[in-house]
Amino acid sequence: MNWVTSTAQPALWLLICLPAGCGAALLLTRRGDRFAAGISVTVSAVVVALSIVVAMTHPAISVAFVAGGQFGLSVDSLSAVVVPAVAMVTLLVLMFAVADIREAAGRFHGLMLLFASAALLTATAATLPALLLAWEVMGAASYALIGFWWRDDFRMSAGLTAFVTTRSADLGMYLAAGAALAGGAGLALADLSQANTPWRNVIAVGLFIAALGKAAQLPFSFWLSRAMEGPSPVSALLHSAAMVAMGGYLLLRIQPLLAATGWAAELAAWTGAVTAVLLGAVAVAQRDLKQLLAASTAAQLGFVVMAAGVGTVSGGAAQLVAHAFTKAGLFLAAGAWLSLLGTKRLDKLHGVARRWPLVGWGATIGAAALAGIAPLSLWATKDAVLTGALDHSIALYAVGLVAAALSAAYAAKILVAVWGAPAPVGDPGSPKLKALSTFAQLPIVVLAAGAAVAGVLALPPVAPTLSRVLDQRSAVHLAVPELATSALLALLVVAVVVRWGVPEPRWAADWLGLQRAANAVLARPTMRLAHALARFDDGILDRAVDRIAAGSLEAGRWAARIDDRRVDAAVESLATRTRQLGALARKPQTGQLHQYYLVAVVVVVAGVLLLIAVR
Repeated sequence: MNWVTSTAQPALWLLICLPAGCGAALLLTRRGDRFAAGISVTVSAVVVALSIVVAMTHPAISVAFVAGGQFGLSVDSLSAVVVPAVAMVTLLVLMFAVADIREAAGRFHGLMLLFASAALLTATAATLPALLLAWEVMGAASYALIGFWWRDDFRMSAGLTAFVTTRSADLGMYLAAGAALAGGAGLALADLSQANTPWRNVIAVGLFIAALGKAAQLPFSFWLSRAMEGPSPVSALLHSAAMVAMGGYLLLRIQPLLAATGWAAELAAWTGAVTAVLLGAVAVAQRDLKQLLAASTAAQLGFVVMAAGVGTVSGGAAQLVAHAFTKAGLFLAAGAWLSLLGTKRLDKLHGVARRWPLVGWGATIGAAALAGIAPLSLWATKDAVLTGALDHSIALYAVGLVAAALSAAYAAKILVAVWGAPAPVGDPGSPKLKALSTFAQLPIVVLAAGAAVAGVLALPPVAPTLSRVLDQRSAVHLAVPELATSALLALLVVAVVVRWGVPEPRWAADWLGLQRAANAVLARPTMRLAHALARFDDGILDRAVDRIAAGSLEAGRWAARIDDRRVDAAVESLATRTRQLGALARKPQTGQLHQYYLVAVVVVVAGVLLLIAVR
């Protein structure tokens, strides 16, 4: 244990720098495709070991950065829960990518390692400078990964949509950093709640908006739909343990700040609850498996945001970890079936669980956990959040139950599809693999195991201890009637969907029209303003510049004429007179001595006459 303690700070540095450095090296090495997969899996395995070390030792690092702020990293009880989960999910996703990504493997694995490093830096950031660095790298890496197949314009457009949407929300973090300095709190995340009252509200607004953007909560949720254009391993990591999860994690991290403002905590609780319900309806309306999973990600993260609002940080952390394992496994299963059949449509996936039973059972466990079936993980973790909501407000608890019922509905929709009567395999021209390699199947099995058991974080004996540490109050105990209610509700909804199906709300199929609304409210007015400014530039500024240039040219020509006709003529006239005077002055210079004597006599006589005249 002493050895572990002595290596704590180096382990924390390596946790961030090792994947970042190796990822950058893979990106810069042109011929690294052959070794990229092995390097990334090895590095990820080392990172898992490092994450366990730092979770056990809770190291802290602080480096001078700017006046009034440090670049600080630390592992406390909250990050000790989340960091190993992020590292483990990253390793399993990269193992799957060994079989799934064959082209440009060096670029892919390099970007994924950078992406994972940024997520780990976010989870361990103790000050706003460290958080800002992680936030920026994570956003840039997500853009490159979503648009990884850059030759397809629609994929690049999807990456740009995700980047611009989250980047717009990220401006809130810069607002919060400025307000933190102005409010006298400094840049340490733990001290933000101590800022002066006006500035404390500004800090809360900025960080809240930034977190909602990354977590794809309303009204920013639509970018998550476009992110599905990226490779399946990207979707698996981005939706489970990296960028989207880190948005919810940030709200858990700053929960004291939300509570100190009062209104921010209430707003977070209701934003999470409403997102969980509305995006749950969006998930129910989807007929594309990846789109369903994407909408369910925003809905499930809504429970994390709700937990931050009601002060149940332990329940939110447990929900975050359980969702990471569950959603990563489901996305990898979807990616495997996409490789096998060339389709993501639910009606084309009937019977896939029968054809590939190992992947099918892994996805089944993940979907059952997503539904909240007892005793799987999300049953307990969602109920831990709902218990906090019930203590907060009966109305909030009721909305949370509706969201839980919708979770069971869209999860049951997945189960019906993958276990239904087999459908014909995809188009004859689509790529089909006869079998999945071990690297493709093993991660799904391990993630399914995680989805099954991660709920221990929300159950005794772990939950009371975690609650005392993270919630900074007496332990919250889950009531048996509430656990039974949520379990029975999930079973009832699943049974109804399996027996009669589920209505698909058409009003929610297009993600509530959020992208159209964003275009109408932001994009189109911005473009109209840009066109108006372009017309002003062309019609006023450019014309003024052209006229100034034309006037300058005319002034130049006029000056040239003055120079030619006046100045040059005057100079030439002066030169002519000077030459004439010089010629006249040279005439007496004959070289004859008697002429010089005569001139001297004349000068003497003239001088004498002058003296006489003066007297």
